[in-house]
Amino acid sequence: MKNAIIILNYNDWENTKLLVQDIKKYKTLDYIIIVDNKSTDDSILELKKLETDKIILVEAKENNGYAAGNNIGIQYAIEKLNVENIIISNPDIIVREKDLGILLHDLENENISVIAPVIKEPLGISRGWKLPTFLSELISNIPFVRRFEFSILSYPKENYKEDLTQVDVVKGCFFIIKKEVLDAIGYFDEHTFLYYEEIIMAKKLKDLGYKTYVNNRVTVLHALDQCISKNVKRIEKFKLIKDSQLYYEKEIVKRNVFAILILRIFYYFYLFGLQIEGMFRKK
Repeated sequence: MKNAIIILNYNDWENTKLLVQDIKKYKTLDYIIIVDNKSTDDSILELKKLETDKIILVEAKENNGYAAGNNIGIQYAIEKLNVENIIISNPDIIVREKDLGILLHDLENENISVIAPVIKEPLGISRGWKLPTFLSELISNIPFVRRFEFSILSYPKENYKEDLTQVDVVKGCFFIIKKEVLDAIGYFDEHTFLYYEEIIMAKKLKDLGYKTYVNNRVTVLHALDQCISKNVKRIEKFKLIKDSQLYYEKEIVKRNVFAILILRIFYYFYLFGLQIEGMFRKK
């Protein structure tokens, strides 16, 4: 079976180059596909230097966001290279070949549609979480109490005692998914620009009966949104998250009009608070 890793680059060629150099000799990988999402720096110039028969650079004509950018790479891998397993990876990832091999072996199980490692980040680890509830979404829009959202969506610690744990959602920074599963859900949903991509995908997967697992014995390091942090300002980032949240709740979960109205009201209150806070910071 052919395996390809998709690395979406936007003004982050340094991290992309480091990752490619780390993994280019991995025998578990047949192809490394870099999708440049219409960068405005020297990314194209620098990444072209990496091209080989195995390392392929695909240039997006415009930046339509995370989902659309990854879909360009997925489509290329499936339609032109006949790849069976797709690895989605951020540029700021460190993964060992041994661990990648374990995850790909897990995916040979017909009951597993998506497999992910434990994600180790500077502020902690992620082993997947539950799909959002309306309560958790509402709490995420309330200052000072939004930190409780994590406890609502977390699984009990005892769920992670076995090698593999079934979860609803895994982090979009690194996971592996089967080609036929991507075909079934229509790849990433391109109605969001950034954020909620993995949640939307998880909801579609669950609705169709596909199962997602985390391997608790495999850890991948993630530098945590380096590219996003340097390219997106705080208020802009908040707006992107909430735009994606509203799309998910309205179009994917199909919440009623009253529920969407409540989310919008809390969203605008929180946004107003961020803007006031920003004004005081400038003084």
